Amino acid sequence: MTNITIIFHSRSGNIYQLVEKAAQTARAAGAEVRVRKVAELPDPMILDKQAYQDLATATAEIPEAGLDDLVWADAIMIGTPVHYGLPAPQILNFFDHTGPVAIPGKLMNKAVSAFASGSMPHAGQQATILALHNAFCHWGSVIVSNGSAAAVLHQPGNGAPYGTGTISRHEANSVTDDNLGAIEYQTLRTLQVAGALKRGLEPEPGITLVSEERLRKFGLDI
Repeated sequence: MTNITIIFHSRSGNIYQLVEKAAQTARAAGAEVRVRKVAELPDPMILDKQAYQDLATATAEIPEAGLDDLVWADAIMIGTPVHYGLPAPQILNFFDHTGPVAIPGKLMNKAVSAFASGSMPHAGQQATILALHNAFCHWGSVIVSNGSAAAVLHQPGNGAPYGTGTISRHEANSVTDDNLGAIEYQTLRTLQVAGALKRGLEPEPGITLVSEERLRKFGLDI
């Protein structure tokens, strides 16, 4: 069985719609699924306060993401709104705290994939996903992109090879059927790659990781 953790921040519900579809798809495929939201910041920038409050109520029972959720997973999917062409600050804050598991190599060889939602067709969805790819490289994870070959990606509302991106036009819960099809495909592809990595890396190859002495210099608890 493949373990997948889906981590997200959502502002008006569009990313959360994709998360729900991804989780549904993964469970139907036989995966063990954890859905986790990142912690809120003290003073978040909010445009649609009503949608934000409605979403907070809808996701109140979802646990906050922790480092153990990353270590547990074979596959990781990250969903974020676009924020000036970058991931949301809440997502970046979470990434900033992953050093204790990333530096010792505990995130190496995990299949990871990202998706985003922006207000307009060219609002920075692709730039945001690629920014997350930079962090995935530091983790030592294996990036799973959508590519361009799947039929669903050629539907009018899709098209990005990097990962699923939606166009909200500042409307809450406005994800289209095309987008839901794209995230379904992205989830299945991520699980496929994670399963192949898990099988292919057993037994573990003889790779020397960073020494315990080096880790102590970072102040990491080993």
